[in-house]
Amino acid sequence: MVQGGPPLHGEISAGGAKNAALPILVSSLISPHWCILENIPQVADVATMCRLLGVLGATTKWEGSRLWIRTESLKSSEAPYALVSTMRASILVLGPLVARWGEATVPLPGGCAIGSRPVNLHIDGLRALGADVRIAHGNIHVQATRLRGARITLDPSSVTGTANLMMAAVLAKGTTVIENAAQEPEVSDLAAFLVTRGARILGYGSNQITIDGVDTLDAGEHQYTIMPDRIEAGTYMIAGAATRGDVTVRMACPALLDTLCTPLRDTGAEIYVNQDSIRVRMQRRPSAIDITTGPSPGFPTDLQPQMSAFLSFADGVSHIKETVFENRLSHLPELRRMGANITTKRNEARISGVQKLSGAPVMASDLRGGAALILASLAAEGESTVSRVYHVDRGYEHIERKLSLLGANIRRIKKARNA
Repeated sequence: MVQGGPPLHGEISAGGAKNAALPILVSSLISPHWCILENIPQVADVATMCRLLGVLGATTKWEGSRLWIRTESLKSSEAPYALVSTMRASILVLGPLVARWGEATVPLPGGCAIGSRPVNLHIDGLRALGADVRIAHGNIHVQATRLRGARITLDPSSVTGTANLMMAAVLAKGTTVIENAAQEPEVSDLAAFLVTRGARILGYGSNQITIDGVDTLDAGEHQYTIMPDRIEAGTYMIAGAATRGDVTVRMACPALLDTLCTPLRDTGAEIYVNQDSIRVRMQRRPSAIDITTGPSPGFPTDLQPQMSAFLSFADGVSHIKETVFENRLSHLPELRRMGANITTKRNEARISGVQKLSGAPVMASDLRGGAALILASLAAEGESTVSRVYHVDRGYEHIERKLSLLGANIRRIKKARNA
């Protein structure tokens, strides 16, 4: 429940990046040795991934946001549907399982209902690496004695596809080149982690990644700190601007938010970037702008719903074009319930800004759309109730507590899942 109106003020810290933590957790399947991961976000998707890895044979030990994890032996090469159906990132176990153990069975993945995420990139890539892949009864079955290096072109570019094939190629015989690779910083974080464990990976952060396969990863404990969550940080930056507040977000690498700072400035927000923080101050009604999402270095699709909520009360007409997920405008009908003037055509939205939104009961249909509705509720006049916030819990750690630190009048009226 959110009582809208008060501007947000104060300082908040971004946690570890969920989208970096998940593939790094999965990569523990490649090596029998312990690794120590720092800055792990305690969100629902991480809890689900740890349960999945436990079923497969991983051992985990928690200490605050620090996690010890290793996979010394394999209990099963089959991921259970009950876990995979809730999280699309589960498909990432395919590459590591086949690379080290020679087989894997993974149900076709689930996750947010924001559009189709075809698995053909993963399947075609694994086949190029020499694996036998078949789909039967809703499962992907993969077998290989040892993968071999290959040249793979991803069309279109894919974050999970790049991560999965990169992990598969780490133990492959020979050299693998991934062309049109995803350039998102979370992919680079996975590659950097694998390199600390003895993998030979070059070019990450560019659209061509080269992996020289090794027989095994290095022995011994390896410690690594997960990158800060640029999407969580960006969400709180937009919340500060939406409420005409003054919010500082602390994070280790503010440069990760360059693609958000520019459009926020265009709306009239004042942005101050320091060595380890970004301050957002908004003193007037925002100006309308146009946004087109795209793979990195484009505008992140995971921040588009939050920006569309913000622009719903901007001065003028804004246009949103979503090029990554075809159903990532599913939160817009809920914004209309709050008084937003929005029309859509396929993957584009025309937002005619209104003076103010009105509090209303709304329902989250996905992770980032749910966050957008919370932001809209913070800026709206009156009280709103956002239901199905278990979607939001997949990627935000105690979002109501952090927003309360900034002065938001927000409270959870039912216990969080996986709390």
